[in-house]
Amino acid sequence: MTQTKTLTIVLAAGKGTRMKSRLPKGLHAIAGRSLLGHVLAASDEALDGDVAVVVGPDMTNVCNETEHCSPGAHTFLQAGQKGTADAVLAAREAIAAAGDVFVLFCDTPMLRPETLVEMRAALDAGANVAVLGFEAADPTGYGRLLTSESGDLLAIREHNDASEAERTVRLCNSGVMAFRCPDLLGILDQISCDNAKNEFYLTDAVEIARNAGLKTVAVASDEAQLLGINDRAQLAVAESVYQDRRRDDMMRGGATLIAPETVWFSHDTVIGEDVVIEPNVFFGPGVTVGNDVQIRANCHIEGAVIGDGARIGPYARLRPGAKLGANVHIGNFVEVKNVDMGVGSKANHLSYLGDGRVGDGANIGAGTIFCNYDGFFKHRTEVGDGAFVGSNSALVAPVRIGNGAFVGSGSVITKDVPDNALSLERAEQSTREGWAEKFRTVMKRRKANAK
Repeated sequence: MTQTKTLTIVLAAGKGTRMKSRLPKGLHAIAGRSLLGHVLAASDEALDGDVAVVVGPDMTNVCNETEHCSPGAHTFLQAGQKGTADAVLAAREAIAAAGDVFVLFCDTPMLRPETLVEMRAALDAGANVAVLGFEAADPTGYGRLLTSESGDLLAIREHNDASEAERTVRLCNSGVMAFRCPDLLGILDQISCDNAKNEFYLTDAVEIARNAGLKTVAVASDEAQLLGINDRAQLAVAESVYQDRRRDDMMRGGATLIAPETVWFSHDTVIGEDVVIEPNVFFGPGVTVGNDVQIRANCHIEGAVIGDGARIGPYARLRPGAKLGANVHIGNFVEVKNVDMGVGSKANHLSYLGDGRVGDGANIGAGTIFCNYDGFFKHRTEVGDGAFVGSNSALVAPVRIGNGAFVGSGSVITKDVPDNALSLERAEQSTREGWAEKFRTVMKRRKANAK
């Protein structure tokens, strides 16, 4: 491997047995992105250089996720579960060719890029080892950061190995570490497994580095950033914290959230200015919303682009591939999937629009269905500019409704409609005078005789 300025090692070999899942822990998601993906995103934003992800046996899915989230990252196998130092040394080849080395964990997805920048600043200020710590509300179970009166980090003591006095320390170890050492591999190779769990602790590198005359420091962060996830309950807590952060970002960016606690964002949701979002709106991955948009209550939106001035909902569903131009109206109980909606077009009531295009200024009446699937293949429906599709119509794809054309209510359209034409498909209406009165008389007599 070529010499790099920085190497980020992400430890992702743990199976996460407390998650009670067939998925490795790092593949569970917050806001539509895997825990591993969140950590890799923070690293990619804050640190230049190579990325190494350490995986366990039979974790092809973690390797695939690594490539998806951080193309070009390398994966290394930790054959046995012998502790964090053993996991880091699985990437020995990468460490040998690196300069600065950062060690992160796939189960701390709340870590901000700015915090990694602070750790690099500590190295730039002269530290050889920087350890990220936090003041825990309840430090039970966490390793403790033991510091001198001058603020240097003396050691990291695991909870099981700490004395009673050391357990009173509230500054806790997050596990995140950064190294700028002349011989990091030499330090790691000195770590022993002489402890309560008979494991090789990466945290022992602090004392070894100090004994070698190197400077070790602690970098303080807030506990919320360093939430570890070991079970489903902690996953839910992390999701809640992440959503609160995203809601605050959105409101500070110019969006109005009527009931913020009921709106759920994806990690990549983009919201413009002067957007109003009513209660109970869910954004899945891949959504971009323009300026001056109103999203009314109880909408579900994923994989969609919404243009400036659009009006969505209530109770609308936008699925992947929905592209709404400026000033589009999508009303209650309308579903749009893989359809381009032209500027100023409308579908205000009870419709399914799938696979096609609706032209500028076109109107889709209540109860209209794009019949896009024949049981084997999907087909497209094209509705031209200024066209008007009457209520309760079925457009059987592939079909084109021309510019300015009209489709009469209740029609089943199976053939193309020319520009500015009227197309109707319905049986001739028949009216029988006095029929209803005779019918009621007969039925009342039958009911009486049945008693």
